[in-house]
Amino acid sequence: MAILLVFLALQFCDLATTMMFLQHGVAEANPLAASLMRVSAQPALVMLLIKAAGCGMGVYAWTSRRIRLLRRANLFYAVCVGWNLLAIIWT
Repeated sequence: MAILLVFLALQFCDLATTMMFLQHGVAEANPLAASLMRVSAQPALVMLLIKAAGCGMGVYAWTSRRIRLLRRANLFYAVCVGWNLLAIIWT
């Protein structure tokens, strides 16, 4: 259960840091999210929907016992959050 909670916390941190760096004028690096934000009048809603889908996939991975996948996803999102924090500091 802890691995899922870490995943969900990282999703929230990624959402929060992404919204902060977007406010600082840094561009979104994810091409899918960036293209959806360009056509939407509500970029925050786009990011919220993307994160909700990600959380749903994380819950599915946990319930289907894909723990190794969640570990890798946690590492990936920890790096993303770190990168976002650096982007905020550098701008």
